[in-house]
Amino acid sequence: MEMDFELHGGLNGHLGVEYEMVGPDGCVVTLEVDGRHRQPYGLVHGGVYCALAETAASTAAALYAMEQGIPGAVGLSNSTDFFRSHREGSIRATAAPIHRGSTQQVWQVDVTRNADGVLLARSKVRLHNLVDPAAIGGLIG
Repeated sequence: MEMDFELHGGLNGHLGVEYEMVGPDGCVVTLEVDGRHRQPYGLVHGGVYCALAETAASTAAALYAMEQGIPGAVGLSNSTDFFRSHREGSIRATAAPIHRGSTQQVWQVDVTRNADGVLLARSKVRLHNLVDPAAIGGLIG
């Protein structure tokens, strides 16, 4: 199945997310940190890590679902632990599957600093495989 969603639109476009690798078995995204990504202390905002995790996991999970004949997948939960702060330079989020079932998937995403590979955050993202994409977002009953 072909992917029918925009990778660089919406929040991804605003944040400046770049895709290094995209596939049903994993996804790697990068981000060059700038003023858009910092909270008042000058550190990368925790929501940025969560957004990167959601982006990487959801993209790979959707592609996996499509390979199975399912229209896609959407996030149900995102639990992110923060280990180290980061101020500037490129960061990378790497998504890998933990569980891929017929109705749900669970993915782990590690966010690392590109310069030295230090782990900044780790997320577990649980996703629902969509049987009918029109059923989400209030489009139908």
